Amino acid sequence: MSALNAEPVVGSRIDYLAPLHDPTLDPGAVLARIPSCAADFRAEFRLTGTPDSIDTYDLITLPYPTRFGLWRASMAPAPFLSITNRMLIVRWTEADGRRRTLLFEPSDVELGTNTPYFAALARRTPGPLETLFVRRHRDVLAHLRSAGIDPAEIDYLVFDHLHTQDVRRWLGTTEPQPDLGAVTPLEPIFPNARLLVQRSELNALDHLHPQQRPWYQPDTYRDLRPEAITPVDGDLLLGPGVALIATPGHTTGNQTLVLNTDTGIWASSENAIAAECLVPRHSKLLGVRRWAQEWDQGVVVNANTVETIAAQYNSLILERSIVDVSQRDSRFPQFFPSSELTRRWTNPGTAPTFVHEHITHRGGRKGTV
Repeated sequence: MSALNAEPVVGSRIDYLAPLHDPTLDPGAVLARIPSCAADFRAEFRLTGTPDSIDTYDLITLPYPTRFGLWRASMAPAPFLSITNRMLIVRWTEADGRRRTLLFEPSDVELGTNTPYFAALARRTPGPLETLFVRRHRDVLAHLRSAGIDPAEIDYLVFDHLHTQDVRRWLGTTEPQPDLGAVTPLEPIFPNARLLVQRSELNALDHLHPQQRPWYQPDTYRDLRPEAITPVDGDLLLGPGVALIATPGHTTGNQTLVLNTDTGIWASSENAIAAECLVPRHSKLLGVRRWAQEWDQGVVVNANTVETIAAQYNSLILERSIVDVSQRDSRFPQFFPSSELTRRWTNPGTAPTFVHEHITHRGGRKGTV
C-alpha cells in the first residue's frame, strides 16, 4: 500500500517521514535516519503530480540581526542583515475537479509590527532610519487583486511557524477587537479559508517560554473563529505535488511547504535565510565557509531562539535531502527561504552568494498515487 494514506480531515498522511518524529530518539539517531527516509519520500512525492500554478510575491524587506540569521557563522561587520518576506500562491485541482488555492506566508505586515521584538526595535529607530532599512512592497490583498483571485477562493492559509503573525483580520473573530477599532466581532477577509498549523505550534501559544515571548503575539489567537483553524499532526500531502512536513527546530511546531514543479522538488521554510546556508562550503558570505569547515557543520540555521538547535539542524538536512538542485546553479538546492537574505548597501558583509527570489510554475500534472 502507498505510504500516502487517506486522512478524513485535510489531505493524506505521509508515513515515510514518521521515523524521524520518534520522540525516544536522540538528535544524532534522527540525523542518521534522514537519508533513507528522504529518499523514500522523494520517490513517492514525485508520483503525486504537480500543482496547476505557483507564484511568489514580495511583502516586506526588513532588518534582522545577523547573529540570528547566520547564527555563529558570520564575520560580517554589520549587526543587521536584510531579509525579504514573500508569499506564495499555490493552486491545484483535486481528483474530483475542485480547484484549491493555498497562501503560504500571507503575513499581515501591518499587524506584524506589533510583535514585541520588532515593536521594541522600531521604538529605538528614528523614523528616517526606518524608511532607509524597511521597504514595504505590495500587501497580501493587493497581490491577490493583481492575480485576479477573490479572497473567498482561498482554501488554506499556511505559515511555517507563527512568529510575528496576527491573523485576526484574515480569519475573523468571535469577539470584538478594540485594538483594531472593531466594536463587534471581525468578519473574516478569507471567509472560506482554514489555517493549517501544527498542533504543537498552537499548544506553545498557551505557555510560551521566556525565550519565545519576544517573537509571538499569543493574545491575538484567543478569539479566532475555531472553525477556521485546522491543527495538523506531522506530515500531510495536500494535493498533487503539494505537501506539508513537520520540521521542528526554529520553533517546536515549525513546518515546511514542499512542492513538486517542472524544475523538480522545492522546499520553503524559515529554517534558513539563504539557499547557501544549506551548503555553507559554497558560500562567499564572510566567515561562513570557514566556520562550516572548522566545526564540520553541514548547515547554518536561522536561530532567533535556541530551544531546539539540534532539531533545527536535522530539519535543514532533511530539507536539503528532499529537494532538487537549482537549474541556474547546481551547487545550490531548491530551498526557498520564506524570508530570504537580500543584498542591501546598508548591511556590509551580508550580500548573499545566490538568491532564488521567486518560484514560478505552470502546468499541473496528475499523479499516479
